[in-house]
Amino acid sequence: MRILHIYRTYYPDSQGGIQQAIRHICLATQAYGAESRIFTLSPNPNPKKISSTEGLVIRSRSWMAPASCDLSGLSSLLEYQELIAWADVIHYHFPWPFLDVLELFNFSKKPRVLTYHSDIVKQKFLKKIYSLLMHRTMRAMSAIITTSPNYLNSSPVLRRYFLRNQVTLIPLGMARFQSKEKNSDEFTSDYLQQVGVKSGEYLLFIGVLRYYKGVHSLVAAAKSIKGSIVIAGDGPQAKIVRELSKMNQITNIIFLGKVSEKQKHALLKNCLALVLPSHLRSEAFGMVLIEASMYAKPMISCEIESGTSYVNIHGITGLVVPPNDPAALSEACNSLIKDRVLTNQMGKAALERYELLFSATSLGKAHIDLYSKLLEVRPSRV
Repeated sequence: MRILHIYRTYYPDSQGGIQQAIRHICLATQAYGAESRIFTLSPNPNPKKISSTEGLVIRSRSWMAPASCDLSGLSSLLEYQELIAWADVIHYHFPWPFLDVLELFNFSKKPRVLTYHSDIVKQKFLKKIYSLLMHRTMRAMSAIITTSPNYLNSSPVLRRYFLRNQVTLIPLGMARFQSKEKNSDEFTSDYLQQVGVKSGEYLLFIGVLRYYKGVHSLVAAAKSIKGSIVIAGDGPQAKIVRELSKMNQITNIIFLGKVSEKQKHALLKNCLALVLPSHLRSEAFGMVLIEASMYAKPMISCEIESGTSYVNIHGITGLVVPPNDPAALSEACNSLIKDRVLTNQMGKAALERYELLFSATSLGKAHIDLYSKLLEVRPSRV
């Protein structure tokens, strides 16, 4: 079974939740015999093809990216046609308006799947212009995947196609991280000492610092939080939140900037809890919540009617607070800092929920079942 995934940007040009989701879908479906290719755009597609563990990445040139919408030209349409001929199933990842342009030139009868990662939240004016093309694409899909019932219930677009019987629920997920290095414990100990924190004694935010991540609320809450906070990641908002911290004379936040995969997992494994204060629905799922769950860590997130409150269940796997509310955020952080019994209990519940819903086995089987249903073949695990 050959699956073609299509999204506007991918590793190594960029990193983020959707890129991570695509990677893990590809890896999880390999266990069932699927072969994946990822078609994407790049401002510098050299080399044009990159062999990765999850599949072959094919990059066409991105000529411009207005409103974070990468656009390409005729060459990408020709490459797209070649890849359609190769694939059994075409799997789009929304939102990306240029994928709708590509779909206009898809004249095959092959099944089309679209994972609806997020509503278009920020570019409201462009959404009005783009709406007709978007709905044409949605109607053409053999199946539309929603990653959580929460997002389905709160998205007018998804509800519209749910009534057409086109929407199916498949949560995102990922495989456990397993370090193959002999001295990983020694590395972790040295790294935490370098950062200036002790294992189990710090709260962690990790991710690309984007406009919707709500890190400004975490900085505003920091003075009232009775513990250390590590902020790992870089991005468009990095300078703003650092200046906000400096202006408010915050002393308990450690800014690490961009971290490696190895460093990320060391931080996750040894934090007290993960804090994801995203305040806008652009945070449609929160893959880092799954990563925290794998390490049996409780989570603090905001109620934004998205998948974050599907991964993190208030009072069970962690705490959910109102968005843009530093007082509520600091109260939640302090409650986990003070009550280690509650912290451990929620962490164990988070791990159990990961195993049930978000593991690689669940992710792979759900996608293979859907692909097979559309292709009318029976899946066989290899």
